[in-house]
Amino acid sequence: MYVKSPVFENGGEIPARYGCHGEDVSIPLEFGNIPDGTRSLALIMEDPDAPMGLFVHWVVYNMPATLRGLPEGVPPEPVLEYEIRQGINDFGKIGYGGPCPPDRPHRYFIRLFALDVPLPLDPGLDRQALLAAMKGHVLAEAELMGIYPR
Repeated sequence: MYVKSPVFENGGEIPARYGCHGEDVSIPLEFGNIPDGTRSLALIMEDPDAPMGLFVHWVVYNMPATLRGLPEGVPPEPVLEYEIRQGINDFGKIGYGGPCPPDRPHRYFIRLFALDVPLPLDPGLDRQALLAAMKGHVLAEAELMGIYPR
């Protein structure tokens, strides 16, 4: 399984457009090689380099197993097309909150999870609640890492 973006390579620099110094629109993503038996997909974007510890930028779940990516600029709505749910980020908002490092370049990890069950949970879950709901249901995981400069 993989998650990648057409706008930066794994380990590369995330363009300013997708952070707080630009338009703060969500990064376009592509998914592939989803394992057989997958019933839904979930995604978490997080920054482990934040001064106060792990900072969550995006939580998405209940994506159909047939979905092959997310477009640029996903709207900050609790429920999207196909009943996809968005959770709350550490900015306290639903949907995507772009990179905005206060001190130095940070790494941003986008983790895609293939699950053996659908997660038609209420929108607005945080990272911890999503991880708890996924426990025991993860078939595969893929990761994309980008660096956002100060």
